[in-house]
Amino acid sequence: MTTERDLIVREMQLVDVDMRIDYFHNASDDYLRTLGVDRALLPAREAWHVFYEEDYARPVRERVNYSLVWELDGRAVGFSSADHIVFGKQAFMHLHVLSPTQRRDGLGADFVKASAPIFFQTLELEHLFCEPNAFNVAPNRTLQRAGFRYLFTHETTPGPMNFPQVTTRWVLDRPA
Repeated sequence: MTTERDLIVREMQLVDVDMRIDYFHNASDDYLRTLGVDRALLPAREAWHVFYEEDYARPVRERVNYSLVWELDGRAVGFSSADHIVFGKQAFMHLHVLSPTQRRDGLGADFVKASAPIFFQTLELEHLFCEPNAFNVAPNRTLQRAGFRYLFTHETTPGPMNFPQVTTRWVLDRPA
């Protein structure tokens, strides 16, 4: 149970992006497959960092990506990002817990619940979607626990780092 712990969600700064880049580049091939990510499609570390430098130079409403860092007891334990952003309308969220030993601690749902209001407010969203690999049970359960509503399952290629896969689409609507 995470209620006794000090959970903080904050905006990811440019100095934090190497954590995200390392998360993917240092992951095992098996874990990347679970995420639906093809290692061969990962941007080179330097190119990825340059992408973030350029994106962070833009105003939030013009960014390609908006990310949050998840901290537990004063240290980063994960992150959430939004992409496919249509400012004022919708975005797609991704969620990642850094340490394999903490991926089953129930942290995800608590952090997603804390992240969603920030995405809604900062990006002025009406709908926040998330579309994990259908066979990756953890994020699908996390989204359900966090109050997301299941929409459908389909085959797609979710993004430039992904291979074709079956995903489940979930949505959280802006609270009234």
